[in-house]
Amino acid sequence: MRIERVVIAGAGLAGLRTLEELRARGYDGAVTLIGAEARPPYDRPPLSKGVLAGEADDTTLRPDLAVLGADVRLGEAATGLADGVLRTDRGEYAFDRLVLATGAAPLPLPGPGPQRMLRTLDDALSLRDALRPGVRLAVVGAGWIGAELATAAARAGCAVTVVEAGPAPLSVALGPEAGGRTSPWYAAAGVELRLGELVSSVQPGGLALASGDWLAADVIVTAIGVRPSLSWLWGSGVALDNGVIVDDGLRASVPGVFAAGDCAAFFSRRYRRTLRFEHWDVALRAPEVLAANLLGGSESYDPVPYFWSEQFGRMVQYAGYHGGADQLVWRGDTGGERFAACWLAGGRLAAVLTVGLPRDLLQGRRLIEAGLPVDAARIADPAIPLRDAAAR
Repeated sequence: MRIERVVIAGAGLAGLRTLEELRARGYDGAVTLIGAEARPPYDRPPLSKGVLAGEADDTTLRPDLAVLGADVRLGEAATGLADGVLRTDRGEYAFDRLVLATGAAPLPLPGPGPQRMLRTLDDALSLRDALRPGVRLAVVGAGWIGAELATAAARAGCAVTVVEAGPAPLSVALGPEAGGRTSPWYAAAGVELRLGELVSSVQPGGLALASGDWLAADVIVTAIGVRPSLSWLWGSGVALDNGVIVDDGLRASVPGVFAAGDCAAFFSRRYRRTLRFEHWDVALRAPEVLAANLLGGSESYDPVPYFWSEQFGRMVQYAGYHGGADQLVWRGDTGGERFAACWLAGGRLAAVLTVGLPRDLLQGRRLIEAGLPVDAARIADPAIPLRDAAAR
Protein backbone atom coordinates (compact mmCIF):
# COMPACT_ATOMS: atom_id res chain seq x y z
CA MET A 1 0.00 0.00 0.00
CA ARG A 2 1.27 3.45 -0.88
CA ILE A 3 1.94 5.58 2.19
CA GLU A 4 0.23 8.92 1.73
CA ARG A 5 -0.50 10.17 5.25
CA VAL A 6 1.89 10.00 8.22
CA VAL A 7 0.87 11.41 11.58
CA ILE A 8 3.47 12.06 14.29
CA ALA A 9 2.06 12.44 17.80
CA GLY A 10 4.68 14.36 19.76
CA ALA A 11 6.66 17.41 18.66
CA GLY A 12 9.76 16.97 20.76
CA LEU A 13 13.16 15.88 19.50
CA ALA A 14 12.02 12.36 18.56
CA GLY A 15 9.03 13.66 16.61
CA LEU A 16 11.06 16.32 14.81
CA ARG A 17 13.86 13.88 13.95
CA THR A 18 11.32 11.42 12.54
CA LEU A 19 9.96 14.14 10.27
CA GLU A 20 13.47 15.11 9.17
CA GLU A 21 14.43 11.50 8.47
CA LEU A 22 11.30 10.82 6.45
CA ARG A 23 12.05 13.77 4.20
CA ALA A 24 15.75 12.89 3.98
CA ARG A 25 14.79 9.40 2.78
CA GLY A 26 12.64 10.78 0.00
CA TYR A 27 9.15 10.54 1.46
CA ASP A 28 7.09 13.33 -0.15
CA GLY A 29 3.65 12.48 1.18
CA ALA A 30 1.63 14.33 3.81
CA VAL A 31 2.97 14.56 7.35
CA THR A 32 1.09 16.01 10.30
CA LEU A 33 3.19 16.86 13.36
CA ILE A 34 1.11 17.27 16.53
CA GLY A 35 2.52 18.60 19.81
CA ALA A 36 0.88 19.28 23.16
CA GLU A 37 3.14 22.26 23.85
CA ALA A 38 2.58 25.53 22.03
CA ARG A 39 6.30 25.94 21.38
CA PRO A 40 8.06 24.49 18.32
CA PRO A 41 10.42 21.56 19.02
CA TYR A 42 13.28 22.40 21.37
CA ASP A 43 16.21 20.71 23.10
CA ARG A 44 15.61 19.55 26.70
CA PRO A 45 19.09 18.72 28.08
CA PRO A 46 20.12 22.40 28.29
CA LEU A 47 17.08 23.19 30.47
CA SER A 48 18.76 21.93 33.65
CA LYS A 49 22.16 23.16 32.50
CA GLY A 50 22.55 26.28 30.35
CA VAL A 51 19.03 27.68 30.80
CA LEU A 52 19.03 27.44 34.60
CA ALA A 53 22.54 28.88 34.66
CA GLY A 54 21.41 31.88 32.63
CA GLU A 55 23.59 30.96 29.66
CA ALA A 56 20.64 30.42 27.29
CA ASP A 57 17.05 31.58 26.98
CA ASP A 58 15.83 29.48 24.09
CA THR A 59 16.74 25.98 22.89
CA THR A 60 14.47 25.81 19.83
CA LEU A 61 15.79 23.25 17.37
CA ARG A 62 14.16 24.34 14.12
CA PRO A 63 12.15 27.56 14.24
CA ASP A 64 11.12 27.26 10.57
CA LEU A 65 9.23 24.00 10.25
CA ALA A 66 7.64 25.06 6.96
CA VAL A 67 10.71 23.96 5.01
CA LEU A 68 9.92 20.36 5.98
CA GLY A 69 6.52 20.56 4.35
CA ALA A 70 4.52 19.38 7.36
CA ASP A 71 1.15 20.35 8.74
CA VAL A 72 2.26 21.44 12.23
CA ARG A 73 -0.36 21.47 14.99
CA LEU A 74 1.12 22.85 18.22
CA GLY A 75 -0.75 23.26 21.49
CA GLU A 76 -2.85 20.21 20.60
CA ALA A 77 -2.84 17.08 22.76
CA ALA A 78 -3.52 13.52 21.61
CA THR A 79 -6.54 12.01 23.37
CA GLY A 80 -7.25 8.68 21.68
CA LEU A 81 -6.54 6.19 18.90
CA ALA A 82 -8.89 3.84 17.05
CA ASP A 83 -9.40 2.41 13.56
CA GLY A 84 -6.62 4.31 11.84
CA VAL A 85 -7.60 7.66 13.32
CA LEU A 86 -5.73 9.73 15.91
CA ARG A 87 -7.98 11.90 18.06
CA THR A 88 -6.82 15.10 19.73
CA ASP A 89 -8.50 17.74 21.85
CA ARG A 90 -9.09 19.70 18.63
CA GLY A 91 -9.82 17.19 15.90
CA GLU A 92 -9.25 13.83 14.23
CA TYR A 93 -6.46 12.74 11.87
CA ALA A 94 -6.61 9.67 9.66
CA PHE A 95 -3.27 8.06 8.88
CA ASP A 96 -1.55 5.31 6.93
CA ARG A 97 1.31 5.31 9.46
CA LEU A 98 1.40 6.71 12.98
CA VAL A 99 4.47 7.58 15.06
CA LEU A 100 4.08 7.79 18.84
CA ALA A 101 6.61 10.19 20.36
CA THR A 102 4.65 11.74 23.21
CA GLY A 103 7.51 11.58 25.70
CA ALA A 104 7.09 11.41 29.45
CA ALA A 105 5.74 13.58 32.26
CA PRO A 106 7.25 14.26 35.72
CA LEU A 107 5.81 12.50 38.75
CA PRO A 108 4.36 14.80 41.43
CA LEU A 109 4.39 14.34 45.20
CA PRO A 110 1.21 14.40 47.28
CA GLY A 111 0.22 17.48 49.25
CA PRO A 112 -1.40 20.89 48.82
CA GLY A 113 1.78 22.93 48.81
CA PRO A 114 3.26 24.45 45.65
CA GLN A 115 5.82 22.25 43.92
CA ARG A 116 7.72 22.94 40.75
CA MET A 117 8.96 20.44 38.20
CA LEU A 118 11.48 20.75 35.41
CA ARG A 119 10.36 19.33 32.10
CA THR A 120 9.58 22.22 29.75
CA LEU A 121 11.37 25.37 28.66
CA ASP A 122 8.74 27.42 30.46
CA ASP A 123 9.45 25.42 33.64
CA ALA A 124 13.16 26.21 33.34
CA LEU A 125 12.67 29.93 32.70
CA SER A 126 10.25 30.28 35.61
CA LEU A 127 12.50 28.34 37.97
CA ARG A 128 15.55 30.36 36.96
CA ASP A 129 13.77 33.52 38.06
CA ALA A 130 13.14 31.94 41.47
CA LEU A 131 16.77 30.97 42.08
CA ARG A 132 18.00 34.02 43.98
CA PRO A 133 20.65 34.44 46.69
CA GLY A 134 19.35 33.34 50.05
CA VAL A 135 16.30 31.48 48.75
CA ARG A 136 15.74 28.22 50.64
CA LEU A 137 15.42 25.59 47.92
CA ALA A 138 14.38 22.00 48.57
CA VAL A 139 15.02 19.53 45.76
CA VAL A 140 13.29 16.17 46.18
CA GLY A 141 15.30 13.52 44.39
CA ALA A 142 19.05 13.19 43.87
CA GLY A 143 18.91 11.71 40.40
CA TRP A 144 20.38 13.26 37.28
CA ILE A 145 17.97 16.21 37.20
CA GLY A 146 18.07 16.76 40.95
CA ALA A 147 21.87 16.95 40.92
CA GLU A 148 21.88 19.44 38.05
CA LEU A 149 19.22 21.54 39.77
CA ALA A 150 21.29 21.61 42.95
CA THR A 151 24.35 22.60 40.92
CA ALA A 152 22.61 25.59 39.31
CA ALA A 153 20.91 26.69 42.53
CA ALA A 154 24.10 26.56 44.61
CA ARG A 155 25.86 28.61 41.96
CA ALA A 156 23.02 31.16 42.16
CA GLY A 157 23.52 31.54 45.91
CA CYS A 158 20.50 29.58 47.13
CA ALA A 159 20.50 27.63 50.39
CA VAL A 160 19.98 24.19 48.87
CA THR A 161 18.81 20.98 50.53
CA VAL A 162 18.45 17.80 48.48
CA VAL A 163 16.18 15.13 49.93
CA GLU A 164 16.70 11.60 48.59
CA ALA A 165 14.78 8.47 49.58
CA GLY A 166 17.60 6.14 48.54
CA PRO A 167 20.92 5.44 50.25
CA ALA A 168 22.95 7.52 47.78
CA PRO A 169 22.57 10.01 44.93
CA LEU A 170 21.83 8.30 41.63
CA SER A 171 21.17 5.05 43.46
CA VAL A 172 18.31 4.16 41.11
CA ALA A 173 20.29 5.01 37.98
CA LEU A 174 23.70 3.63 39.00
CA GLY A 175 23.28 1.64 42.20
CA PRO A 176 24.37 2.77 45.70
CA GLU A 177 28.06 1.94 45.27
CA ALA A 178 28.60 4.01 42.14
CA GLY A 179 26.11 6.71 43.04
CA GLY A 180 27.69 7.07 46.47
CA ARG A 181 30.91 8.33 44.90
CA THR A 182 29.08 11.58 44.12
CA SER A 183 27.91 12.25 47.70
CA PRO A 184 30.97 14.34 48.70
CA TRP A 185 30.33 16.69 45.78
CA TYR A 186 27.24 18.07 47.49
CA ALA A 187 28.94 19.11 50.72
CA ALA A 188 31.86 20.61 48.79
CA ALA A 189 29.36 22.81 46.93
CA GLY A 190 27.61 23.87 50.12
CA VAL A 191 24.54 21.72 49.45
CA GLU A 192 22.93 19.76 52.29
CA LEU A 193 22.22 16.19 51.21
CA ARG A 194 19.69 14.21 53.26
CA LEU A 195 19.74 10.54 52.31
CA GLY A 196 17.22 7.87 53.27
CA GLU A 197 14.51 10.52 53.73
CA LEU A 198 10.99 9.92 52.48
CA VAL A 199 8.68 12.87 51.85
CA SER A 200 5.15 12.44 53.18
CA SER A 201 3.74 15.53 51.51
CA VAL A 202 4.44 18.95 50.09
CA GLN A 203 2.94 21.63 52.31
CA PRO A 204 2.80 25.41 52.10
CA GLY A 205 6.21 26.54 53.31
CA GLY A 206 8.03 23.22 53.24
CA LEU A 207 8.15 19.44 53.24
CA ALA A 208 6.58 17.07 55.76
CA LEU A 209 9.02 14.16 56.02
CA ALA A 210 8.06 10.58 56.86
CA SER A 211 10.39 10.72 59.86
CA GLY A 212 8.21 13.43 61.37
CA ASP A 213 10.70 16.19 60.61
CA TRP A 214 9.81 19.42 58.88
CA LEU A 215 11.99 20.98 56.20
CA ALA A 216 11.20 24.63 55.62
CA ALA A 217 11.60 25.83 52.06
CA ASP A 218 10.71 28.87 49.97
CA VAL A 219 10.83 26.90 46.72
CA ILE A 220 10.29 23.15 46.28
CA VAL A 221 11.25 21.26 43.14
CA THR A 222 10.15 17.66 42.71
CA ALA A 223 12.58 15.56 40.67
CA ILE A 224 11.63 11.96 41.47
CA GLY A 225 11.36 10.72 37.90
CA VAL A 226 8.95 10.65 34.99
CA ARG A 227 6.32 8.35 33.57
CA PRO A 228 5.61 7.82 29.85
CA SER A 229 2.62 9.86 28.67
CA LEU A 230 0.44 6.94 27.61
CA SER A 231 -2.92 7.15 29.39
CA TRP A 232 -4.53 8.40 26.19
CA LEU A 233 -3.64 5.06 24.55
CA TRP A 234 -5.55 2.88 27.00
CA GLY A 235 -8.06 0.77 25.10
CA SER A 236 -6.42 1.46 21.74
CA GLY A 237 -4.99 -2.03 21.30
CA VAL A 238 -1.41 -0.74 21.46
CA ALA A 239 0.55 -2.93 23.89
CA LEU A 240 1.82 -0.91 26.87
CA ASP A 241 4.18 -1.82 29.68
CA ASN A 242 6.30 1.02 31.06
CA GLY A 243 6.09 2.47 27.57
CA VAL A 244 4.81 1.57 24.14
CA ILE A 245 6.10 -1.94 23.54
CA VAL A 246 7.97 -2.07 20.24
CA ASP A 247 10.18 -4.63 18.55
CA ASP A 248 13.77 -4.00 17.52
CA GLY A 249 12.45 -2.20 14.44
CA LEU A 250 10.40 0.17 16.65
CA ARG A 251 7.09 -1.28 15.45
CA ALA A 252 4.23 -1.32 17.95
CA SER A 253 1.70 -4.14 18.34
CA VAL A 254 -0.85 -2.41 16.08
CA PRO A 255 0.14 -2.59 12.38
CA GLY A 256 1.29 0.72 10.96
CA VAL A 257 2.09 2.19 14.39
CA PHE A 258 5.65 2.96 15.51
CA ALA A 259 7.16 4.61 18.59
CA ALA A 260 10.40 6.36 19.54
CA GLY A 261 11.86 8.48 22.30
CA ASP A 262 11.00 8.53 26.01
CA CYS A 263 7.72 6.67 25.53
CA ALA A 264 9.14 3.69 23.58
CA ALA A 265 10.13 0.43 25.27
CA PHE A 266 12.21 -1.37 22.65
CA PHE A 267 13.69 -4.85 22.53
CA SER A 268 17.50 -4.87 22.61
CA ARG A 269 19.22 -7.88 21.11
CA ARG A 270 22.47 -6.71 22.69
CA TYR A 271 21.10 -6.79 26.23
CA ARG A 272 18.41 -9.43 25.56
CA ARG A 273 15.61 -7.50 27.20
CA THR A 274 13.13 -4.71 26.65
CA LEU A 275 14.57 -1.32 27.59
CA ARG A 276 13.27 2.24 27.81
CA PHE A 277 15.51 5.28 28.19
CA GLU A 278 14.83 8.97 28.71
CA HIS A 279 18.03 9.95 26.92
CA TRP A 280 18.59 12.67 24.34
CA ASP A 281 20.74 10.27 22.32
CA VAL A 282 17.85 7.81 21.98
CA ALA A 283 15.46 10.52 20.75
CA LEU A 284 18.13 11.66 18.30
CA ARG A 285 19.12 8.29 16.83
CA ALA A 286 16.07 6.02 17.01
CA PRO A 287 14.13 7.99 14.33
CA GLU A 288 16.74 6.99 11.75
CA VAL A 289 15.66 3.34 12.12
CA LEU A 290 12.00 4.20 12.59
CA ALA A 291 11.79 6.24 9.39
CA ALA A 292 13.56 3.54 7.39
CA ASN A 293 11.18 0.84 8.61
CA LEU A 294 8.08 3.02 8.28
CA LEU A 295 8.98 3.31 4.60
CA GLY A 296 9.31 -0.45 4.22
CA GLY A 297 12.79 -1.20 5.54
CA SER A 298 13.93 -3.90 7.95
CA GLU A 299 16.55 -2.16 10.09
CA SER A 300 17.21 -3.02 13.74
CA TYR A 301 17.58 -0.51 16.55
CA ASP A 302 20.05 -1.78 19.14
CA PRO A 303 22.08 1.13 20.54
CA VAL A 304 24.69 1.41 23.23
CA PRO A 305 22.73 4.03 25.17
CA TYR A 306 24.56 7.24 26.07
CA PHE A 307 23.88 9.95 28.61
CA TRP A 308 25.74 12.88 30.11
CA SER A 309 25.31 15.19 33.08
CA GLU A 310 27.07 18.28 34.42
CA GLN A 311 27.29 18.22 38.22
CA PHE A 312 29.18 20.58 40.51
CA GLY A 313 31.76 21.42 37.87
CA ARG A 314 32.21 17.84 36.68
CA MET A 315 31.32 16.20 33.38
CA VAL A 316 29.69 12.84 34.09
CA GLN A 317 29.09 10.49 31.16
CA TYR A 318 27.50 7.06 30.96
CA ALA A 319 27.28 4.55 28.12
CA GLY A 320 25.69 1.12 28.02
CA TYR A 321 23.30 -0.65 30.38
CA HIS A 322 24.49 -2.30 33.59
CA GLY A 323 21.35 -4.22 34.52
CA GLY A 324 22.43 -7.83 34.94
CA ALA A 325 26.13 -6.98 35.33
CA ASP A 326 28.03 -9.29 37.67
CA GLN A 327 31.18 -7.24 38.33
CA LEU A 328 31.99 -3.58 38.97
CA VAL A 329 35.56 -2.50 38.30
CA TRP A 330 36.87 0.91 39.35
CA ARG A 331 39.42 2.80 37.33
CA GLY A 332 41.40 5.70 38.79
CA ASP A 333 41.03 7.54 42.09
CA THR A 334 37.33 7.54 42.98
CA GLY A 335 37.96 10.25 45.54
CA GLY A 336 39.50 12.52 42.93
CA GLU A 337 38.27 14.45 39.93
CA ARG A 338 38.87 11.81 37.25
CA PHE A 339 37.74 8.21 37.52
CA ALA A 340 35.57 5.59 35.86
CA ALA A 341 33.29 2.73 36.83
CA CYS A 342 33.09 -0.25 34.49
CA TRP A 343 30.35 -2.87 34.75
CA LEU A 344 31.08 -6.33 33.36
CA ALA A 345 28.57 -9.03 32.44
CA GLY A 346 29.85 -12.46 31.52
CA GLY A 347 33.37 -11.13 31.05
CA ARG A 348 32.29 -8.39 28.63
CA LEU A 349 31.96 -4.68 29.21
CA ALA A 350 28.28 -3.81 29.65
CA ALA A 351 28.44 -0.18 30.77
CA VAL A 352 30.91 2.54 31.68
CA LEU A 353 30.55 5.66 33.80
CA THR A 354 33.24 8.32 33.58
CA VAL A 355 33.95 11.49 35.53
CA GLY A 356 36.29 13.83 33.66
CA LEU A 357 37.49 11.06 31.35
CA PRO A 358 35.86 11.57 27.94
CA ARG A 359 38.43 9.38 26.20
CA ASP A 360 37.62 6.45 28.47
CA LEU A 361 33.93 6.98 27.73
CA LEU A 362 34.53 6.88 23.97
CA GLN A 363 36.79 3.85 24.11
CA GLY A 364 34.50 2.04 26.55
CA ARG A 365 31.50 2.61 24.32
CA ARG A 366 33.37 1.08 21.40
CA LEU A 367 34.29 -1.96 23.51
CA ILE A 368 30.62 -2.41 24.40
CA GLU A 369 29.63 -2.16 20.74
CA ALA A 370 32.25 -4.75 19.79
CA GLY A 371 31.07 -7.17 22.48
CA LEU A 372 34.60 -8.47 23.03
CA PRO A 373 35.72 -10.26 26.22
CA VAL A 374 37.75 -7.93 28.46
CA ASP A 375 40.44 -8.32 31.11
CA ALA A 376 39.22 -6.85 34.42
CA ALA A 377 42.78 -6.31 35.67
CA ARG A 378 43.66 -4.25 32.61
CA ILE A 379 40.46 -2.24 32.97
CA ALA A 380 41.41 -1.41 36.57
CA ASP A 381 44.82 -0.06 35.52
CA PRO A 382 44.41 3.61 34.51
CA ALA A 383 47.81 3.52 32.81
CA ILE A 384 46.41 1.14 30.19
CA PRO A 385 44.10 2.76 27.60
CA LEU A 386 40.65 1.32 27.96
CA ARG A 387 40.65 0.32 24.30
CA ASP A 388 43.51 -2.09 25.15
CA ALA A 389 41.53 -3.88 27.86
CA ALA A 390 40.20 -6.51 25.47
CA ALA A 391 41.23 -9.96 26.67
CA ARG A 392 44.30 -11.36 24.96
